Amino acid sequence: MASGKVDFFNDTGGYGFIETEDADDDVFFHMEDVGGEDLTEGQEVEFDIEEADKGPRATNLVRV
Repeated sequence: MASGKVDFFNDTGGYGFIETEDADDDVFFHMEDVGGEDLTEGQEVEFDIEEADKGPRATNLVRV
């Protein structure tokens, strides 16, 4: 699993990006893949990275 911090979160759209040292680009995530309470900027998370059509996407995301 990769680890990182939520760099940006749009609570209206329910999506955001995770900054990580394991990937060159920030990793996209959507709350439909996370569940539970919204994430906050700066929150630490662990996740798997999947290549999607528009770039890397977080899957199996868990709060640390």
